[in-house]
Amino acid sequence: MDNPPSTSRAGLAPALDAEEDFRRQVRDYCRDELPPAVRRKVLGNLFLSKEDNLAFLRSLAPRGWVAGHWPRVYGGSEWTPLQRFVFEEESMLGGAPWLIPFGVNYVGPVIYTFGSEAQKRRFLPPILASEEWWAQGYSEPGAGSDLAGLKTRALREGDHYRVSGQKIWTSYVQWADWMFCLVRTSEEARPQQGISFLLIDMRSPGVTVRPIRTMDGCHHVNEVFLDDVRVPAENLVGEEGRGWTYAKFLLSNERILSAETGRAMRQLAHLKALVASTPSDGIGDRAAFDRRIVQMELKLHTLRAFCLNYARSMDPSQPPGVEASIMKIRGTELQQLISEATLDWLGSSAIAYDPADVNGEEAVSPAGPPDTSGAIREYLHGRASTIYGGSNEIQRNIISKAELGL
Repeated sequence: MDNPPSTSRAGLAPALDAEEDFRRQVRDYCRDELPPAVRRKVLGNLFLSKEDNLAFLRSLAPRGWVAGHWPRVYGGSEWTPLQRFVFEEESMLGGAPWLIPFGVNYVGPVIYTFGSEAQKRRFLPPILASEEWWAQGYSEPGAGSDLAGLKTRALREGDHYRVSGQKIWTSYVQWADWMFCLVRTSEEARPQQGISFLLIDMRSPGVTVRPIRTMDGCHHVNEVFLDDVRVPAENLVGEEGRGWTYAKFLLSNERILSAETGRAMRQLAHLKALVASTPSDGIGDRAAFDRRIVQMELKLHTLRAFCLNYARSMDPSQPPGVEASIMKIRGTELQQLISEATLDWLGSSAIAYDPADVNGEEAVSPAGPPDTSGAIREYLHGRASTIYGGSNEIQRNIISKAELGL
């Protein structure tokens, strides 16, 4: 039998060269343009302020990378899915923060895909210029991963809605100017069909924000109370009752980015450097611990291969498939494995923790290496990664329903 036509590296060379060139560009940015103070805090796993995040976004602006995946007509660079993955991976590996996604990755694409022309003109430029900060009003006390059960009501009264209800676990809303919010506008038919997508000005009378301190002692999340809040009807995105469709569009984009392989690569490199430089009083069987590290490396290589293959073949005009759920599960579980192993190696040094140590400009710790407190914060905060963005149990249900018909 004749051999099939070759599709070896020779045929793929131009694409691989372009991919590697873009990687070099992101590495150059991290080395030369990422604010050093921000990089230092990221590498120490310290808590980042709003100003830290804004400094990061401003450093991306000259390259047009604040919203690189947006269409050019709206100010983006029309990155391919592969370029988007490479940017996320290389920037995190190089010490850049998680690009807080609520404006750039979440509501921005919803607005330019489903919003009115007036909404595009009003909201997209300030998002791109990092002049307005957004938060995501999805989860409620009785509706976390099961968003169809949300109770926040929006009643239409002429040219506005009156919104009443509560949101919870709302990340960084204490910094936000606006919140995009899922609200119930109808009780008819299936629960999903009565949900709408509203844009709410956080300065509106009746909006109250209360902080929730998470296990790391930092202020990431909040409760938001909406008490008879007037929202102009022009702030409805798309059609009334179609919010579930827009929410699924947003969440599928959220899960594409959840593998965070660059972050895992950075954290695993930190663990290996720690093992090489710092004695441990927490590990009795060194050979078994070394096997743990090798197993984590293998999981990381496998995840990266899966993500790269998907990013190279993904059709950006189609919604992500179950691959996004697989990436979310494997990426978050791997991050937790690495942070657990890091604390195991630190042993008794990881017992003492003061949140004040991770809210400064430099890594400090009462025991162990200076970045011990940061490693503890990474472990504590990382407990939530398998819950937020759609819990991993929900992701497994998505996979089983799509692939097994269950």
